[in-house]
Amino acid sequence: MQKFNIGSTLLAKGGEMADQRPSTTAANPPAALKQEGPHKRARRWPWVLICLVLLVIAAAIFFHRRQAKAPGARRNPGAAPPPLMIGTTTAQKGNIGIYVPWALGVVTPVSTVAVKSRVDGQLVKVNYEEGQMVRAGDALAEIDAKPFQASLDQAEGQLARDTALLENARLDFERYKEAFSKNAIPKQQFDTQASVVHQYEGAVKLDQGQVNNAKVQLAYCHIAAPISGRVGLRLVDAGNIVHASDTNPLVIITQLEPITVVFGVAEDHLPQIQQQLRKGSQLVVDVFDRAQQVKIATGKLQTLDNQIDTTTGTLKLKALFPNEDGSLFPNQFVNMHLLVDTHREVMLLPNPAIQRNAQGAFVYLLQTNQTNQVVAVHPITLGTTDGNVSEVEGLEPGAVVATDNFNRLTDGAKVTLRPAAGEGRQRGRQGTNAMQRGGAK
Repeated sequence: MQKFNIGSTLLAKGGEMADQRPSTTAANPPAALKQEGPHKRARRWPWVLICLVLLVIAAAIFFHRRQAKAPGARRNPGAAPPPLMIGTTTAQKGNIGIYVPWALGVVTPVSTVAVKSRVDGQLVKVNYEEGQMVRAGDALAEIDAKPFQASLDQAEGQLARDTALLENARLDFERYKEAFSKNAIPKQQFDTQASVVHQYEGAVKLDQGQVNNAKVQLAYCHIAAPISGRVGLRLVDAGNIVHASDTNPLVIITQLEPITVVFGVAEDHLPQIQQQLRKGSQLVVDVFDRAQQVKIATGKLQTLDNQIDTTTGTLKLKALFPNEDGSLFPNQFVNMHLLVDTHREVMLLPNPAIQRNAQGAFVYLLQTNQTNQVVAVHPITLGTTDGNVSEVEGLEPGAVVATDNFNRLTDGAKVTLRPAAGEGRQRGRQGTNAMQRGGAK
């Protein structure tokens, strides 16, 4: 080989130079040899190093050429790349909702009652536990009723006394009436007795009113729940003197079933909402958590506010929810999703399959030719989007499109389909069973 011929030539030249060196004979004394030897060896070292470098270069070239001729390196640079493995999805017809953009809402109870005492007295008993669910009419607390019972007894006694006097006055009036008819008494005496009867009738009515008032005051000693709901923390303990004029209530009850959510929408969506309400449609409202991931409840739009907030350009809406599971809690912040319309029997496609470029939205549509499966760039028109699904135009029902590997896909690229997870597990089980049967044989 040429590389070895270069090395041989250099070695031959080195030999000739060695032959031209003066030989040591008896005529040359040893002292002279010792003086000339180091200079000659110094002149030989550069040539030896050059030879070694050339040998290393020649060996490297030889090794590289052998590697290039190895079977693994014999590839055709013009060969087509292998098919790309892709995941796919199918375009299907279905219904998709048109929603008002996400709105922040606040859970608001239908009713919240601050329970106060309506009479003055000592709080002798508390009949509820903090956080307890109560129904309307359940006993909550007791005020000392003895003073009010005494007032009732006194009023009833006065009523009985005046009632007896009224009956006696009426009997006298009947006697005076008969005597007056016979001209036995003067008319003035007859009129005086009639006035006495009216006087006692008024006294009886006054007494009856006092009795009724005493009964009401006595009833106020028994404090009952005005609404059904959850009792809050106890604000006044038993043993304290309470007054009807107290600012702080005994307890606060909040109604939880049903419950409402107040939220605002931009004024631009008001015509669309009003159009549906005029048709008599009940608009569905979904409540989601703060991350807009978990649906908490579903209810109906109940009412609209009567004016738009000029500072924000929004209109307040109120939605009603059954809240039987108690998932909505007063003053909770939630995200609202108001459904205003539904597109039915339209083509739907998952969002991961939709790509975009300067010309608009497109998909990689799966096609099959005589020998291979390929993908083709197929333009589409996007409609409304709901979550992870979009309404599209330009695809036929059942069209299969790619869902991944987009950074390597091109128009006309050959592909192979990635098996579904369930299909892969099934094939794995079938292969294992086949191996077990083969081992048994």
